[in-house]
Parts: sequence; C-alpha cells; structure tokens
Amino acid sequence: MWPASVASGGLRNLISCLNKDVDDVDTTKVILETLLMLFSPDESSPEASDDIALWLADEFTQRQENITALLDLLDSPEFFSRLYSLQLISAISTARPERTQECVYTAPLGISRLVAVLEDRREAIRSEGLLLLTALTPSSPDLQKLVAFENAFDRIFGIIDAEGGLTHGGITIQDCLSLLANLLRLNLSNQSYFRETGWVKKLAGLLGEAIREQDSSEGVPDWARSQRDKNVWGLLAILRLFLNKGSLGTQANQISFWQSGVLVQILDIAFRQSFDIPIRAEALETAADLIRSNRGLQEAFGQQEVRDPHSSDPPSTNGRTEKPHLPTPPVNVISGLLDLALAQTSVYAFDVRLAASECLKAYVYGHAQIKQFFLRRAIDGYMSDVEEADNILSVLVREPETSRSGDPYRQWIAAVLLAHLLYEDFDTKSLAMGVSEGNADNGEEVVTCIQSLSANLISCEQSGGDERVSIGFLMILCGWLYEDHEAVNDFLGEGSNVQSIVQLISRNDPSRVLVSGLCAFLLGIVYEFSTKDSPVARETLHSILTSRLGREQYVDKITKLREHPMVRDFEVLHQGLNPHAGGLPEVFFDKTFIDFLKDNFSRVMRAIDRAPGIEVPVVANGVQKGVSRELVDTLKSQVDASAQTIQKLESDILTLERKLGQEQADHRKAKESSIVELSRIKSINDALQRNHEEDSQNQAQEHQRILSEAQRDFEDARHDLEMEIQKIKMDSDTSAERIRTRNEAETADFKATITRLRTELEKASKEHVQDLQTAHEDYTTRTAALEARLQRAEDRAEDAEERATRSQKDAETKEEARKSAQTELDDMLMVLGDIEEKRTRDKKHLKELGEQISDDEDEEVEDSDDLEGDKDEDDSEQSKRPVEDEVD
Repeated sequence: MWPASVASGGLRNLISCLNKDVDDVDTTKVILETLLMLFSPDESSPEASDDIALWLADEFTQRQENITALLDLLDSPEFFSRLYSLQLISAISTARPERTQECVYTAPLGISRLVAVLEDRREAIRSEGLLLLTALTPSSPDLQKLVAFENAFDRIFGIIDAEGGLTHGGITIQDCLSLLANLLRLNLSNQSYFRETGWVKKLAGLLGEAIREQDSSEGVPDWARSQRDKNVWGLLAILRLFLNKGSLGTQANQISFWQSGVLVQILDIAFRQSFDIPIRAEALETAADLIRSNRGLQEAFGQQEVRDPHSSDPPSTNGRTEKPHLPTPPVNVISGLLDLALAQTSVYAFDVRLAASECLKAYVYGHAQIKQFFLRRAIDGYMSDVEEADNILSVLVREPETSRSGDPYRQWIAAVLLAHLLYEDFDTKSLAMGVSEGNADNGEEVVTCIQSLSANLISCEQSGGDERVSIGFLMILCGWLYEDHEAVNDFLGEGSNVQSIVQLISRNDPSRVLVSGLCAFLLGIVYEFSTKDSPVARETLHSILTSRLGREQYVDKITKLREHPMVRDFEVLHQGLNPHAGGLPEVFFDKTFIDFLKDNFSRVMRAIDRAPGIEVPVVANGVQKGVSRELVDTLKSQVDASAQTIQKLESDILTLERKLGQEQADHRKAKESSIVELSRIKSINDALQRNHEEDSQNQAQEHQRILSEAQRDFEDARHDLEMEIQKIKMDSDTSAERIRTRNEAETADFKATITRLRTELEKASKEHVQDLQTAHEDYTTRTAALEARLQRAEDRAEDAEERATRSQKDAETKEEARKSAQTELDDMLMVLGDIEEKRTRDKKHLKELGEQISDDEDEEVEDSDDLEGDKDEDDSEQSKRPVEDEVD
C-alpha cells in the first residue's frame, strides 16, 4: 500500500537479509516477493510511481554484490528462489538495462548460471530464463559471445525439440527464436561459431519438418497455424541475419546454407499456397539474400526447379489433408518467379509479387552474363510474336492499357526488372537498342523500343492511367538514357517526344507531382547527354528548356520531386501492402532508382546551365564517347594550320636543296685550293713539333740533373747531421739525457721533413713528365682536327699559329716551374743552415754548463760565438732559459 515508504525505510535491510538468510528458504521467498511487489506497486496506492522502480534498480546496480546475491540464488534447486530471482533481475534490467548488463557480465559465473537455467525442466523457470537472456543480449556483443560460448545454441535447440518444433511449439519456441536472433544479429563471431559447429543443418531440418507436417495426412490444425506461421517467419528472419549485404561473413554463410539444403526448403515454402502470404514473401526475400552478389550461387540458382505457382495444395478438412491430386510438373525457378511477379492476382498477394521481383533482381545483380542471358531470352520471346504472360518486354510494349484493369503493378514490376537489366550496363543497353517494331522492307515504320516506351508513357498520361505505370516507364527511360548518347539520339528520333514531355511538365496537377518531376528529370538527362549531331540539336533543346519551359519551372519541378515524401523518406517507408490502409499499396519507386535519383539530382538540375556548345563525354566499356565541339573545331583549325605549314616547309626544302647544290660545287673548288695550303700548314706544324720535342727533352734532362744534385746534397747533409748527432749522443749520455731525447725528436722531425721534401720533388718531376705527355697528346689531337677541317684551311692556319704561341708559353711555364724547384731547394738549404746553427748553439750551452766537448766541437762553438757576437743579451737569455729548465 505504501511502496515508497517501505522502500526508503527497509530496502537495504531486505537486500542484506538475502545474503544472511540465504539458507532459509521461507525467509528468502518472502523477501523476494516483497521486492517484486515494490517493483510493481498497486496503481491505486497514493505512492505509486514509475520513479520507485528506477530508485530500486539504482540501489541494486550501484553495488555489484547485490546482483551477485541474486545470481547466487540460481544455484538453489528450490523453485521459488530461482523463479523470483530471475523475475527480480528482469525487473531491474527493465529499469536500468545497461547497468544490469554490466553487473551480470562482471559477476563471477553470472552468465553461466543464467544459461544453465535453460536446462531446468520446470517450464516457468526455463521460460523466465529465456526472457531474461533475451532482455540482456540485444545490444551487447560481449554478452552475446559469452552466452553463445556457454553452449546456449545447444540448449536453445534442445528446448525447441522438447516443445515439438516449429509446427507444434507454442510461445516458448518464439522466445527461443528471439534469443537466437539476439545472439546472431551483427555478431560475426557468433555466426561463425554457429556455422562451424554444424547448427545450419539444424535450421534446414526445422524448415523441412514444417514442410513435412504440412504434407502429412493429418496436416496442421487450424488452432496451430497462427503460431506455426510466426515460428517459421521468425526462423526465416534468423536466416536473413546471416546474409547482410556487404558483411564479411555473408559469402561463407551463403555457401553453408546452399550446401545444407536451406535454399531448397525456402523455395518449397515460397511456392506453397498453403503458407500465408507473409511467410511466402519472407521466404522469397531470404532466397534473394542467399544468392545476391555470389556468382556461383546465382548461376546454380537458375538451374533449380520449383512447384508450379498455379498448382494448388490439396484441400484440408478439419485439419486433415485429403489425398493429393496428380502432381503438377515442376517449372524452372526463373519462370516461376516471373509468373509470381507478373501474375494479375489479388492485391493481397502483392508482397509475394514484390518479393519475387526482389529475388529476380538478386539473380541478375552484379552478373553481366546472366543479365545478357535474361534479356536475350526476353527479346527472343518478344520478337517471336508468341504471347508469353511472363515476358517483361511484351508486358511493357504491347500492354499499355493494363493499368485500367486495376493492376498497375504488372507493368510497374516489369519496368523495375527491365530497369535493373539496363542499369549501368552498356552491353544490355546495346541489346535492347536492337528491339524494334515494324519492317522497313515492307514499307512499315520502324519504331524502336525506346520510342515505344515513350509513346506508352505519353498515352498513359493522356488517358489518365495510374501514375505507377508512368513512373515505371520513366524509371526505365531515365536509367537507359543516362550517359548514353545513342539512346538519347534514339529518343530524340521521334520529334514529338520532347514536345509531349514539355506538356507533361507544364501541367499543374497536384496528383501528378511525381510524374511531372520525373519528366523534368528525364528532359534534363536528354539535354545533358545530347550532341550537336542529335536529331534535335543541343541549341534547340536548350532553347526549349529556357524559353518554352523556363529555368524556374524546370528547377521547381525537379526540386519538388526530390522533396516529395515518397522520395525523401523512401528508406523509412514500408515498401509493401498495408492491410490497414486499404486500396493499392503505396509503392511507387524501386530502391536502386531512388539511389540513382539522389546521386544525380544536383547534376541534372544544373544541366540547364550548361552551354549548348559543350558536350559531355561518356566512357562506355573503356571507350570515350562524345567530346566538346569547341575542342573539335580547335583541333581542326590546328590541323589546317599544320597542313599549310607543311606545304611551306616543303617549298623551303626545295629552295635549300638548290642552294646546297651550288654550295657543294663551290666547296669542291675551295677544297682543291685548300689542299696546297694544308700542305704548307703541315710542314709548319712538323717544324714546330720537332722544336717542341727537342726543347722538352732538354728541359727534362736539365730538370733531372737538378733533382739528382739536390738529392745528393740532401743525402750528404743527412749523413753529416746523423754523424754529429751520434757524436753528441756519445759525449753526453750521462749528463744531458733530456737534451738528447729532445734532439732525437727534433732529428725525427728533420727526417720527416726531408722525406716530405723528397716526395714533393719526385711528385713535381712526375707531374712535369705527365705535363709533357699531355702537351704532346693535345698537340696530336689538334693536328688531327686540322686535317679533318679542310674547308676552313685559313682559319686552321691562324689557329695553328695561336697554338704554337701557346706551346711557347707552356715552355716558359715549365722554365718557371724549374726555377720554383730551385727556389725550394735553396729553402731547404737554408733549413739545413738553421739546423746547423741550432746545433752550434746547443754545444755552446753545454759548454757553459761545464760539459766536456772535443776540440773540433770547441772550434765550432768559437766560430758560432763570433757569428753571434752581435745578438742582443735578451735573445741569449731566452735561448739559455729553456736549456736550463731541461737540465733542472
């Protein structure tokens, strides 16, 4: 009576008792009942409110141990403990679904305990467990995976078998299918696990059982039909979860279903009139999903055979099926689907017709060869003049008055199928371009397929036919003419078409907004892809659009079409029969055409602003069709200008050839006169060469002599220096160890310096010889060039004189190099003098220090004193200080 007061005062105590008195079954039962009553208070209570459930759910989910306490009760075999705990978790999940999912997922063995409930033999507990798992798993992929890997699939199918399968099972079967759908929806991991563990065959078996029950002598009782249909529909919906377009696992699922025989079962259900319309429509939609975008299955699907759509199932009396009649021969599945789609039946069978057309669209989707085969078969039947009820071309071209019979969808579905065959496929468009009426050899007017469709469109509008038929024709024409110059020219070949379309656009009929907008869209496509050579030139079409129709009206019609609810909200509208609405289904467009219209809406609306002189190029099968006329005219003018230039060049070539002949004659004369001059130049060059070689040899010999003398001087100086060093070393081993070490280091430096200088001298010698060789090679090259250039003998003579002068300068340069070498030699001698001077100075310092030196050394020291008598005392002091430092 007072739920809010009880909850605020005793909720936490009640939850605490669940943990303390878990072994007391009676106490636990009372607590759980109390909590359930708080979640569902009496509506007459003054404190009744939806906020109480939210507050209670928050109290449970904010602490993990509260949910864990409820899950622990599932381990108890006691009936009420298990049932009430499941109901209480369900109530909490209803109020706070996300928090409850998180608590159950993180609870130790929480999912395992819930899934184990499915094996409880008590129906109430098992059903409550199904409902709770279904409530927890619709949006959590992690929970879905965890439930699936707790062997949930096995337990679900175990319940289905225990309940009697799809035919005899009750609401529990529907709950099992709901849980199965939750586990498989958009979950590739669970789908793969389901497929790899062999449960696809179980699905096929369930469908087969439903069909066998239908064919049995007892049949399906009337009271069980409704639930049977719901169960079969639910199973078909589960199959479609595996076949989402573009999903990564779809192709593997398609192959698995095909190999398991699922498709055969589905087609059997679809062509049985004993199943209700929604079941048959869902079966056809499932078959379409099963083969779409799978080339191998599409090809194999076309070889299947099905029951004749016109054959009826045996009548049933009081749930018992009478003995069947003689069986009707099966028909090809494509013929059967065409028969279903195009048959003039009750409006209540519209969903089956629409689903059959979807199955045919899936059969040709993305498969060029099947498209061509399908269309070629229709063309052959049409051209043979044999009346075929299921020929889409015959329905569209030869049955313009079908809409008056109250079934506009016969032509509408045929138009949708033909539009899919032609959509973005230039090969099928070329095939359809060959279809025509009339024999020109017999004097009959030839009317092409496009012109026939256009005439039927205009006739339907003028006679007030159903707008669905007109929309069907317009969907074909818009898709066919788009990016196809030949199709546009075919349409314009009938001059009255444009005038009639303009009249349809100009009407102010509110009930024909869709048709007017589509006519404007079609006219925009015609102008966009017309050419200068079209039967109605682009300039004329542009004039019609801008003057007779007007840009504002053209844009307004297309904009209203785009904003119409049937176009704008197509994706959210129910595309099928609405049993509560009455009348014809509100189905006007095909999804592919809606996508086409929305994608190209802006381009077609702006087509009127494109100048007539600019043509739109189109690439068909890798070949470009149509170019800009301005570009063509420009290229032509360039070609003409190039031709004139070529003629002028040819004339100039003839003139130059005549001049060249005259110059060659003059050249021969000049050549003869220059031979004598060349002989004279050769004699001069020979004399210069001999002089140059003699000078080079003399210079090389002199240089070699200088180098030899310098080397001898170096060797003598080095020998003397080594002797002196050896003598100093022998005299001052005990008293001047540090000085000797320093002298040895300086001697090593002197040796390195001598070696470097010797290397540089040798390198200079080699470079001199190489320069002489290079000069000789250069001279030889110049001489060969003089011989090759006979016609310019005078210029070569002057060049030879210049080169002779250059050679003389080179000789002078070599002399300067020799002098430079001599200078370097003098510098080296000065270095040796400095070394001798330093040695004398060192002896003098040693004598001052009291060292014993020989008489020869003393004389050298006295000579050194005489030479250095004029030096400053500061310099002497600076020279003495380092030696004293070393001795110390």
